[in-house]
Amino acid sequence: MGVSFHQLHIFYTVASRGSFSAAAQVLHMTQPAVTMQIQSLEDYFGSKLFHRSTKKLQLSDAGRTLLPYARRSLDLVQETEQAMVSFTKELHGKLQLGASLTIGEYVLPHLLGRFGVEHPQMSLSMRVMNTTQIMEGIRAHRLDLGLVEAPVTDIDMVVEAVMEDEMMLIVPGSHHLAGREQVTLQEALACSYVLREEGSGTRSVMEDALQQQGVDLRNLQVAMELGSTGAVKSAVEAGLGVTMLSPSAVRHERQLGLVKVLRVKGLSLRRQFYVVHRKEGVLTWPAASFLNFLRQHREKESE
Repeated sequence: MGVSFHQLHIFYTVASRGSFSAAAQVLHMTQPAVTMQIQSLEDYFGSKLFHRSTKKLQLSDAGRTLLPYARRSLDLVQETEQAMVSFTKELHGKLQLGASLTIGEYVLPHLLGRFGVEHPQMSLSMRVMNTTQIMEGIRAHRLDLGLVEAPVTDIDMVVEAVMEDEMMLIVPGSHHLAGREQVTLQEALACSYVLREEGSGTRSVMEDALQQQGVDLRNLQVAMELGSTGAVKSAVEAGLGVTMLSPSAVRHERQLGLVKVLRVKGLSLRRQFYVVHRKEGVLTWPAASFLNFLRQHREKESE
């Protein structure tokens, strides 16, 4: 067995205090225990570290050689502790989120802005990812929380509904329905649509709602299918068709009058957004604070 930090600590304390009894008092050890550790070091090196006499305890040549290395080992451990304390404080002050496309690009930014004002000391990081990537990031401890548009089934995860969203009919500002606040389902179905690709969460919500109303999806007039919400919005702005999206996704376009948001009478397009985190372990305080913030936001929205 090699030399331990504990032994070097004891040796340095004995050398600096000048006696075994004084070192034992500082170290909260018995004097025989201190003596035993020094003897163990001497046996390991094969040299006496101290010259013992009735009057004074002095370092031997071997002891004087070992002393600066013992001091350096103590300094290194102290530096290590300080570095890790600083790292832990920084880590615990950082919130790392993963969010699916609609949430990450259109819903979370203004919420994160409000949260950041309430917690200016906290560092925020958000990555827009698909659900599979989010789950992998949480499992690998790269993400504290994930926000997804559909519930996930995983025995190792906690899944909680924290936000509600409602999709609505989005039409170009120049569309013949743009002057209305609400349209019938028949009027909505008579339009030509620009949609996300099949399998996207946004499209699935729309298709499920239409099927519940007995609509045959084969009769839906789909002018084009695009791979991103941004592309869909651009196509609608250009007058190439209408779509169904969350109003939060067209907030700026709506303010500029480029599109109009309409409600479809009798068609429920409400959906939940979910937060996901590991079941095991304790949430860091940034993650717990943000989760609580989302819960409070949900309560206010439901009032």
